Amino acid sequence: MEIAEKSAIHWQEKYMELEASSARKIAELEASFSSLAKELESRIAALEALNKYYEEQFRLAKHRQYGASSEKTPHTEQLGLFDEVENTADLKKAEELEKVTYNPPKKRNQLKDDLTDAPLETVEHKLPAQEQICPVCGSPLRSMNQEECCDIEIIPARVIMKRHLREVYACRNCEKTKEQATIVRAPMPEPVIKGSLASPSAIAHIATQKYVLAVPLYRQEQEFLRQGLSLSRQTMSNWLIRASQDWLEPIYDKMKLQLLKEEILHADESRLQVLQEPGRKANTESYMWLYRTGKDTETPIALFEYQPTRSSGHPKRFLENYTGYLHTDGYAGYHSLEPKVTVVGCWAHLRRRFDEALKALPESDRPIAVAQYGFNLCNELFLLEREWADLPAEKRYEKRLSVAKPKAETLFTWASSVNALPKSPLGKAVHYALEQRRWLMNVFLDGRLEISNNRAERSIKPFVIGRKNWLFNNTPKGAKSSSVIYSIIETAKENGLKPLEYLDYVLTMLPNETTSAIDRYLPWADGLPEHLKSKLPKDRDSDDKC
Repeated sequence: MEIAEKSAIHWQEKYMELEASSARKIAELEASFSSLAKELESRIAALEALNKYYEEQFRLAKHRQYGASSEKTPHTEQLGLFDEVENTADLKKAEELEKVTYNPPKKRNQLKDDLTDAPLETVEHKLPAQEQICPVCGSPLRSMNQEECCDIEIIPARVIMKRHLREVYACRNCEKTKEQATIVRAPMPEPVIKGSLASPSAIAHIATQKYVLAVPLYRQEQEFLRQGLSLSRQTMSNWLIRASQDWLEPIYDKMKLQLLKEEILHADESRLQVLQEPGRKANTESYMWLYRTGKDTETPIALFEYQPTRSSGHPKRFLENYTGYLHTDGYAGYHSLEPKVTVVGCWAHLRRRFDEALKALPESDRPIAVAQYGFNLCNELFLLEREWADLPAEKRYEKRLSVAKPKAETLFTWASSVNALPKSPLGKAVHYALEQRRWLMNVFLDGRLEISNNRAERSIKPFVIGRKNWLFNNTPKGAKSSSVIYSIIETAKENGLKPLEYLDYVLTMLPNETTSAIDRYLPWADGLPEHLKSKLPKDRDSDDKC
C-alpha cells in the first residue's frame, strides 16, 4: 500500500513538472511569436512608408517631366481662401443676396501688332503705257483711285565685307621747301579690335545671338558658312572676350558702383561648367552669381559674376561695401553677410515646397491633405501682396503688420505642430518653414521689400536657358566675359533698350572716347539716342502668382 501511494505521488510530481515545462515552452513560444509579429508589423509599416515615399517621388518626377511648372492657383480656388464664414453659413435661409461679379485681372505687358514706327516703303503698281487703253472701245484710260494693302517684309541679316580706304594727303610745297613733308590723313573711326576683321555690328550680332537668343557659337558658325563666310567659333569667341575686356568691363565696373549704392538688392546663383579651370576636373561645377536692384529704383541693374565655387566668400567680397537688404533663396551662404546686410527670405520657395507636397499625393487626397493648409496660408499672403501692389511703401508696411504678419505667425505655429516624416515632401516643407522663419519674417521690416526673390530668378533665367544650348564655357576667361556681356545685355533690357543696337552703339563710340566719358554710355544715361530704345516695358512687375 505504501509502495502504491509513493508511486502515485511520484507520477503526480512528474505530471506537474511536465505540465509546468509545457506551460513554460508555450509561454516562450507565445513571446517569440509576439516578438516576431511586432517585428513583422514594424517591417510592414516601414515598407508601407517607403512605398508611399517612392509613390510620392514618382508623382513628383512625373509632374516635373510632364506637368505644368506653374504654381498658380485657379481663380475659383483663390476666391475661397477668405470665405470661411460663407462656407459655414446656412444657405437655405431666405435673404436678399447682393449680386457679385468677379473680373479677373487683365494680363499686363500684352503687346498688340503696332508697326507705326517701322520704316515704310511704298511700291506703286501701274499698267505700262501701251496697256492703258480700254479693251472695249480703245479709248485711253485715266487713273481713278488707288487700292491699298500692306504686308511685312523681313530682310534677314547679311554679311558684307566693308573695305575702308583712308585718303592720305601731302603738301607738295613742303616737299620742295622743307626737310619733311606735311602729311594729313582723313579722319576714320578707331576699330573696336585693332588688326582684326571684327566690327561693332558683327560683335553685337554674335553677342545677341548667343546671350539673348541662346544660339551657340557652333550654330552661328554653320549659319555663316551657309552665307559663304568661313568664320570659326574660336575667332568669334576671341572677339567676344576682347570686346568684353577692352570696352564692356569699364561699363560693368561703373554699374557695380551704382548697384552698391542701392538700399535693396536681390541675389541668386546657378551652376556653370567650365572645362579648363586650372587644377580642376572638366566636370567640376562652377557657378554664375547674380546681383540685381529691387523694384523701386531709377537705375535697374543686373550684374552676373563667374566664380569657380559656391562659397559664401564670393557674395561677401562682391558686397563688401554694401549695407542694406538682400533678397535671397534659402541658401545659407548668404546668411554669413549678416549683420551688415539684412537677408530677406523668399516666400515663393516655401510655397513651392508645400505645392510639391501636394503634387506628391493622389489628386483625390489633395483637398484634405495637411499640406493644403500651409499652401493656402502662403497663397493668402501672395493675394494680399497683389492687393497692396499699388500702395505707397509706408501704407504697405502698415498693412503687412496688421494683416499679413499675423497670418505668417499662424503658419509657423501650425508648422511646429505638424508631425511628418523628415524625408517626405511635407516633412521637407515644414522643416524649410521652421528653419527659414527668421529670414522669411524680415519681409515685414520695410514696405519696399518684396515677398519673393522671383525678380532675381527672372533675371538669371536667360543665362539658364542659354546654358541648355551652349552647355559650358571653355575657359575661365570666357566665363568671365560671358558674365560681363550678360550683365550689359540684361541691364540694357531692364532699362528699355534694344540689346543689339545698344551693343553696336557702345562698341562703335567707346573706342573713340576717353575713359571719363563712360558715364554717357551707361544703360540709363539720358543722352542715349532714341533708336536704341525698345517698345517693351522697362519694368517687369513681379509675377508672384498664386
